[in-house]
Amino acid sequence: MRLEILNNGYKFGTKVLFGIIKLFSGYPLPDAAKLVFYRPDFYGEPAKQFTQHVMRGASEWSVGDREMMAAYVSKLNECAFCIKAHTATATGAYHDPKKVEQVLTDVENAPLTPALRATLLMIGKLTREHAVNTDDVRAVTAASVSLQQIEDALAVCFAFNITNRLADAFDFFVPSDDAFEAGAKYLLKRGYA
Repeated sequence: MRLEILNNGYKFGTKVLFGIIKLFSGYPLPDAAKLVFYRPDFYGEPAKQFTQHVMRGASEWSVGDREMMAAYVSKLNECAFCIKAHTATATGAYHDPKKVEQVLTDVENAPLTPALRATLLMIGKLTREHAVNTDDVRAVTAASVSLQQIEDALAVCFAFNITNRLADAFDFFVPSDDAFEAGAKYLLKRGYA
């Protein structure tokens, strides 16, 4: 159930900012960004900084790999808004829509490195079953994934399991594919902060 507060629960200055963004971008501010503005001290600023660090901070994973992880977690959680947002962003990062589609359809047979495939399978299990064990981690390290890469992937998994639940709980509006493509360009250029 969409809460009315997500539509109207902002100070005048924030509403003006939303209007300016719509004027210049041609699209309304996505609900994910609105949520950040709603409770900036409680959720917004900490979540924004964490997501920026996880998705754009230093990592052995590429931006495309991390966006693919976000899209994959979102697909498993059946979060319509986040699937479209991060599929568009992963596609923009990789410049390969077919690859992204294949991963989201059949990760086992998609054209991936063994390291990324093993990692996606691990975070997929964590998303579905809420647990992984030493054998799961051993399978990932056997695919030449470093412990830091595992930590980075788990952080992406954590961030998007939370975001997916918020998107569904607040019933985020799912805009047009054009709006998602514009949002993806923004995220690839500016990040999450």
